[in-house]
Amino acid sequence: MKNANVQIYFGEGKGKTTAALGQCIQYAGANKQVVIVQFLKGKTSEELEFLKRLEPEIKVFRFEKSDCCYEHLTEQEKQEQEVNIHNGLHYARKVVDTKSCDVLVLDEILGLLDHNIVGIEEMKELISLSEGEIEIILTGRELSKEVEDLAGFVYQINTIKEMEA
Repeated sequence: MKNANVQIYFGEGKGKTTAALGQCIQYAGANKQVVIVQFLKGKTSEELEFLKRLEPEIKVFRFEKSDCCYEHLTEQEKQEQEVNIHNGLHYARKVVDTKSCDVLVLDEILGLLDHNIVGIEEMKELISLSEGEIEIILTGRELSKEVEDLAGFVYQINTIKEMEA
């Protein structure tokens, strides 16, 4: 089910979210309404504060309550965060179902598949709800063939050289 309205930015390098945000700025400049739902990032970030200044054209949501990233949580904390993550997914589904934006970015959603928080069927269902009317941008580190097949555009971002500190 390839969808020309689905873009994926993935890879081990830095810049996936930044690339998606660049697309968001282009869309917002074209009078499109953008919603970003971020996952697995924790709740604090200077980036988030900056993004809030782009409202109302670009709206950003994080449903997780922990200050640190998912990977650094205890098993108990992960279970608590998974409830919040599912709330974020329900919100994203509502946004798509009601067509309340032109562009939806699901930042680090591929990580939810990696951590077995969601399954591929949930991802397919969310994308199919868009009916090709909403641009959907997915980001994350790992990309399975099954997810790749959902997208019309796939961009791999890798670090070639990283300066030592």
